[in-house]
Amino acid sequence: MTPDQLYDLLPAVHRRRDAENGGQLRALLSVIAEQAGVVETDIERMYADWFIETCADWVVPYLGELVGYLPPPGAAAVPPSGTEEAQRLLASAVPRREVAATVANRRRKGTLALLEELARDVADWPARAVEYRPLLAITQPVRRYPADGQAARRRLRRGGLADLHRTAALDHVGGPFDDLARTAEVPRTGAARRSGRYNIPGVALHVWRLNAYPVTRAPAHCLDRARNRYTFSVLGNDTQLFTRPVPEPSPCHIADETNVPAPIGRRALAERLHDHYGPGKSLCVWVGDPDGEPVPLSGVVAADLSGWTHRSAPGEVAVDPVLGRIAFAPREAPETGVWVTYHYGFPADLGGGEYARPSPPAAPGARTPYRVGPRQEHGRITEALERRRADLEQWRDDMARWQGRRRRAGARGVHAAAGTVAGKRSAGTTEPPVPPSDVIEISGNEVHQDVLEIRLDRGEHLVLRAMDGSRPVLRLLDWTGNRPDALRIVGTGEGDGPPPRITLDGLLVTGRSVQVRGDVGQLVLRHCTFVPGWDLDEHCRPQEPEEPGLELVDTPVCVQAEHSILGTVVVSQSDAAAEPNRLWFSDSAIDATDRDLAALTGPEGRHAHAVLHARRTTVLGTVRVHATGLVEDCLLDGDVQVARRSEGCVRFSWLPPASRTPQRFHCEPEHSGGPAATALRFTSRRYGIPGYLQLAGSCPDSVRRGAEDGSEPGALHDLFQPQREDNLRTRLAEYAPAGCDTTILFVT
Repeated sequence: MTPDQLYDLLPAVHRRRDAENGGQLRALLSVIAEQAGVVETDIERMYADWFIETCADWVVPYLGELVGYLPPPGAAAVPPSGTEEAQRLLASAVPRREVAATVANRRRKGTLALLEELARDVADWPARAVEYRPLLAITQPVRRYPADGQAARRRLRRGGLADLHRTAALDHVGGPFDDLARTAEVPRTGAARRSGRYNIPGVALHVWRLNAYPVTRAPAHCLDRARNRYTFSVLGNDTQLFTRPVPEPSPCHIADETNVPAPIGRRALAERLHDHYGPGKSLCVWVGDPDGEPVPLSGVVAADLSGWTHRSAPGEVAVDPVLGRIAFAPREAPETGVWVTYHYGFPADLGGGEYARPSPPAAPGARTPYRVGPRQEHGRITEALERRRADLEQWRDDMARWQGRRRRAGARGVHAAAGTVAGKRSAGTTEPPVPPSDVIEISGNEVHQDVLEIRLDRGEHLVLRAMDGSRPVLRLLDWTGNRPDALRIVGTGEGDGPPPRITLDGLLVTGRSVQVRGDVGQLVLRHCTFVPGWDLDEHCRPQEPEEPGLELVDTPVCVQAEHSILGTVVVSQSDAAAEPNRLWFSDSAIDATDRDLAALTGPEGRHAHAVLHARRTTVLGTVRVHATGLVEDCLLDGDVQVARRSEGCVRFSWLPPASRTPQRFHCEPEHSGGPAATALRFTSRRYGIPGYLQLAGSCPDSVRRGAEDGSEPGALHDLFQPQREDNLRTRLAEYAPAGCDTTILFVT
């Protein structure tokens, strides 16, 4: 309610007398109206809290209690604070859509389709429910065969031996889509030590933890133009292609291979090519114009290209989905380039990718960014940098002239007659010139090979970011033989104002390192990937494992990395410098490609003259640093040596016991009594392989739940996978078919 609305309700005589007395009543009503607005807003909020769709996050558990929702065991440990971390944990422990569907789910209790839907609602995991009783081999009743031929044939299919001619069925052995008959296993399906799947009461929920991330209309990497060999990955490494999941046709449908983000096999691609290939599907190939028609379905064949021995027929394109390779027929090499769309498996929104990234709020009066990419005003990043620098110089000249006119106008106003109209006019000035945009935005998934140096003057703030839905690649080539061709960010020290700042957002950098030199105040990395080891070979091994990914050379820069993957960080600054560099890492990974190589260090293996602050970060490699601030919820898979131990703290983290650190609190493995009980294992330590940085299922709970809030420490902390697993197990116990023994099996 506004003050005018309340004031207009008064009779006209009171409003007239109030105006004669200086508006005292109007001022009083404005205060009352302000408090009435607060009450009105609170009433509207209370009304919204009556409904699960619109209520606040903290109200969801209370509405769940009204309908008899059984919270998981860890929900009581959710902190009541209103921090962002607490809100994310609360949303993971008590999902809103599961509470909304509680009553409807009770009516469908005991159905396999409901178990799959619970996995999506509770844990946000695609799943397939499998009942093992129909897969048990049985002795066929011969006497009933002539009486009911159709039923007998079904029983024969259940109890028969494996048909070696059914190659597709053999590919599914041991997986969620295995339909071959098995003999009964004595251990229970949900046994803690040894699980026996195939039993009469056995029901398993197979879940996929890896997501299928798209790469849309990106250039393929040419390995050998003479032999027409290409890879889907622009880095040239082999990559397993994943299925782009499609929604299930009905709530009663049991998920198949097209409904989950499963790896695509060669036989699966050959038999269901129409389901996987084409625009908007799992993969697609263009030759020449990426905006034109793709290679037709009839021209694509699934093949085994592991040894590059397959020879395609004229007019055919061979695709290997297991290795992510493409081969053309001899003497049919594309002259205008090859473009691909595919999906790869990855655990979370980390590093450069096409996923939606939260953008910081735009500054008031922000101008249109400089756009780079296909059908944009600039085709190359260097063109946008040069255009912005020219606009910046022009703005500085205009600003100097405007300030000069303002000073002259002020001087004329002083000498003019006091109080005259001429004096007021002479003192007036126009608006100052508007500075150019600070943002350079890159669209598409092109490979840019032109950026070598970015020069920044004092007072500048440059943002080099990818457009939403894009993952541009900066490939730093070896252009010159007498110097390293890194991406250099140089602070010139010229101009006025504070030291310059630069933000890199959503970029993938490969080929060389990123160097920061000179007078630079801050480097912000958001959702970026600096490929560990500069580049990858076909087996995802780093090409230069000992080379750095980020170098700080004689600069006071403060580095802030969020949701990024970096190679080795080297701080080349003398210990005699006034202040050490400040390094802030959160929800990120520093990968030295080997736990015995340096992940954070100074030149020649010395301690980096820097202060490390890290939260929810995974470090693969050794750390040698001057000092630390707060290091919490981290996985430090390598020796840690901190020179100054009198300040800082390491808490709720995993690190080798012999490390030299400041005071520790609740750190593994020393907290649980030894490394044997708290071994740190990953699904993969190599960048480019699905499951990179994901904790293996064999990791003990002391590691998987070692963070302060009971989640896993490291870069994948905010997935809250332990909480999601606990919640799903609670729901399975509540909604499983009567008398069945249920369990959860992780496929990826």
